[in-house]
Amino acid sequence: MTLTAWRWLVLVFACAPFAYYLLGIYSALRFFSQRREPPPGDFAPPVSILKPVRGLDREAYENFESFCRLDYPEYEILFGVSDADDPAIPIIRKLMGNFPQRAIRLLVGAEELGASSKVCKLCRLVREARYSLYVISDSDVRVGPDYLRAVAAAFRDPQVGAATTLYRGLANKRLGAMLDAVGAASEFWAGALVAWQLEGVKFTVGATMATTRERLAEIGGFEAMVDCHSDDYELGRRIAARGYRVELIPYTVRLVIPEQSFGEYVKHELRWAIGVRNVRPGGHAGMLFTHGLPWALAAAAVSRSATVAAGYLGSYLVLRLLMAWVVGVWGLRDAVLRQKLWLVPLRDALWSLIWVASFGSNRIQWRGVEFTIHKGRLIPRETPRGAGGGRRGTPSG
Repeated sequence: MTLTAWRWLVLVFACAPFAYYLLGIYSALRFFSQRREPPPGDFAPPVSILKPVRGLDREAYENFESFCRLDYPEYEILFGVSDADDPAIPIIRKLMGNFPQRAIRLLVGAEELGASSKVCKLCRLVREARYSLYVISDSDVRVGPDYLRAVAAAFRDPQVGAATTLYRGLANKRLGAMLDAVGAASEFWAGALVAWQLEGVKFTVGATMATTRERLAEIGGFEAMVDCHSDDYELGRRIAARGYRVELIPYTVRLVIPEQSFGEYVKHELRWAIGVRNVRPGGHAGMLFTHGLPWALAAAAVSRSATVAAGYLGSYLVLRLLMAWVVGVWGLRDAVLRQKLWLVPLRDALWSLIWVASFGSNRIQWRGVEFTIHKGRLIPRETPRGAGGGRRGTPSG
């Protein structure tokens, strides 16, 4: 291939991210402009809220407390920890004392069924749950009083097998935390909305994983996912594969992002990228054509015209920032992104480097334990402390 042919190839491929940005803008405009009917007041089945916990997240009490203030007629909250010395236990007991009117139970201990401590705890929480509608959320999530009505309303349609919600980051002033929030609002949800537009939602996210006892049983329960790296993705994928719809609810919860330095942020993103590459290798490889900044720089470098070079770089900035604003600021109402929109190009530059680095390893570290990921499954490189402790505890409260 001649040098001229290579130059034209780069110039053509560099337009692919622009098309992606336009599709992201269109998808967000369509999603967020849908007419929202208020949740029906006559549909409020009892709910079991399941919360697997390990350690203390930032503002943990406030996160847990938000689930005790829900405007919903009947629900219970089940917390699950692996070890009796988990630092979250005093916080949960304080919550139980402050909200005696709420049905809150603390379950200590879970069978070590696989590599994922979280999923092992979920196996026990499901067995102990009283109700058949499950709403599962990570411990760093904070919600509003109308949250449960919005989630439960999705299951009025019997074709809905699972549901998930949007989220926006609640970050402090540290650079790593702000980059995390900016990336979620400007990139992750843009990609999710493009998927919603093209093929529908076939995943759930950890901020909200809702399903029913019947649908969960059809896919083998959480016991079938105890070695999975991405249990939230797998839950939605497996339920969608059974022919049910996964509903992306237009309700936004807050994700309380931990204090993290720039280096900690990079490690977190690399761990996530390695996981995605192993869980969805085709989709991860396809991200190459959504990275507008390196393609724009490459196009500017091979262009023989300063005007063409400026056109590529200017198109990247305009379209990328416009997509970030439409998805994150207008749609998600993310305050961090509104104030730090200028961080988007920096985050894009970092993410491009992290994406390349993700092809160099299958190893990750999670909560002090090292794993190898193979075809989406976690393989511990050492016995993970707290993966269930090999015991069953007793509920308290």
